[in-house]
Amino acid sequence: MSAVDAGVAAQFTPKLVTTLREGYRLDDLRADAVAGLTVAIVALPLSMAIAIASGVTPDRGLYTAIVGGFFVSALGGSRFQIGGPAGAFIVLVATTVATHGVDGLLLATFLSGLILAVIGALRLGTFVKFIPYPVTVGFSAGIGAIIFASQIKDLLGLRLSAPEPGPLIEKLGALGPALPSATPAALLVSLGSIAVILAVRRFRPKWPGMLIAVVLASIAGAFLSLPVETIGSHFGGVPRGLPAPALPALTPARILDMLPAAISFALLGSIESLLSAVVADSMSGRRHRSNCELLAQGAANVASSLFGGVCVTGTIARTATNVRSGARSPVAGMLHSLFLLLFMMIAAPLASYIPLASLAGVLAVVAWNMAETHAFASLMRTSRGDAVVVLSTFLLTIFRDLVTGILAGFSLASLIFMRRMSHTLQVQTFGAAQQPEDGDEDAYDPALTQDGDVVAIKISGAFFFGAAAGVAAALDELAQQPKAFVIDLADVLELDSTAAAAIGGFAAKAHRNGVLVYVCGASKAVRRALITATDGVRHARFKANVKDAAAAARGALAARAGNPASAG
Repeated sequence: MSAVDAGVAAQFTPKLVTTLREGYRLDDLRADAVAGLTVAIVALPLSMAIAIASGVTPDRGLYTAIVGGFFVSALGGSRFQIGGPAGAFIVLVATTVATHGVDGLLLATFLSGLILAVIGALRLGTFVKFIPYPVTVGFSAGIGAIIFASQIKDLLGLRLSAPEPGPLIEKLGALGPALPSATPAALLVSLGSIAVILAVRRFRPKWPGMLIAVVLASIAGAFLSLPVETIGSHFGGVPRGLPAPALPALTPARILDMLPAAISFALLGSIESLLSAVVADSMSGRRHRSNCELLAQGAANVASSLFGGVCVTGTIARTATNVRSGARSPVAGMLHSLFLLLFMMIAAPLASYIPLASLAGVLAVVAWNMAETHAFASLMRTSRGDAVVVLSTFLLTIFRDLVTGILAGFSLASLIFMRRMSHTLQVQTFGAAQQPEDGDEDAYDPALTQDGDVVAIKISGAFFFGAAAGVAAALDELAQQPKAFVIDLADVLELDSTAAAAIGGFAAKAHRNGVLVYVCGASKAVRRALITATDGVRHARFKANVKDAAAAARGALAARAGNPASAG
């Protein structure tokens, strides 16, 4: 196997295989078992809460965590990634269910798994990580706001005469008139659950605050006979095992209908999972394999859909809990799934007593965490560009949809970045009449040009299409003045085809005017870009440095003037 093939194979080798090759001992198994149990305790109430908020039954959240979570850990490119249903998907999943039903959701999840696998196989995972930080903060805050709005009904125990609308404005318009129907018991349970979670986080941060809050709320609701809706009264309870696998209905028409949703799931899933893997890397000092991770996410979504689960992705909170709990390998994530299955088989009847208001309180805390208010406020103060990006992404996520918010935010961030980079580009001209100022270390020795017939042009910085127009305009102003130009590209590490075309166009125009053009200092990559991207560069001569280029220009001008002695 060649070195290239070995490198490609390494990119797609699951971390579980790497861990086993390094040697897996009994101590490692103990540590992974403790971490897996801890994460399962956290994931149990959260998986059901996310499923309910997404418009499906709570058991589908458990199926997702059990089946999808197992495949994410077994096949993934991160040692510590925990897969399962995520709050970021609530909006997309709820919209899909409302429009296409659960069958449509399962098909979209299945197709998104195939798309994720293709993205990973094509090794595009590296590019997903280029999503700018203001965009991630903006859409996370938008999702947090939408999740909280979706829980107002259960937080207050409201009674609606019609199904709750999905869009935020319509939702708030329907909830407002229903406020008089608020149930004091539901409000007490939800606020009590939030208080317990925050208190445990403050005084016993290693304890599973969400599970404790749900258990206490369930006990209080059962023994005090509180008039609140529960999983049992609303959904009829939770099954005691996994269903038999079944393939979603695959017809051409149905696939085309669900393809937009599947692409949205894949886009968000790839971003969310790789962000989670990066968080795990920063906490553990390890490095994940992004393309292998996306392949695993694809397999996990396909498997989840076969067992009736919803979208699977890497979950930041559960992954961080896994690392903090002392996990050593992907075995911890696999055990987390097995523990969840065990809980489901043993304690499924008890889940019927869980109040929906308590799960709404859990999601209210999740929504607040997702909002990242400190990061949001910091970006609003950092610069006008960052503020525009984060605010646009946030508002479009809330009032339009998540994918539009991400794409618009990314586009704005890219434009702002290009504008900033174009301002770093410098074009300096040096000739005999331009004496270097004191302390100007960048100025050339005027002896290199000797007279005004030769002008040296130094280009420094990022030379790409965003700056090409400005450079072309600056060069055109000089094109008919001297008899020879020396273009120094030593400080240009890379240039794109647009920038190359600007240099080629300048060289062609100078040639038509009888002006010589020398290009010097170009790296191999820059020279290759010039030669392949533009035909005009054939009129230029390449030299190693400014001194050689200036000497060649003087010699050529002397020869042209009929003075061979000067040319030598």
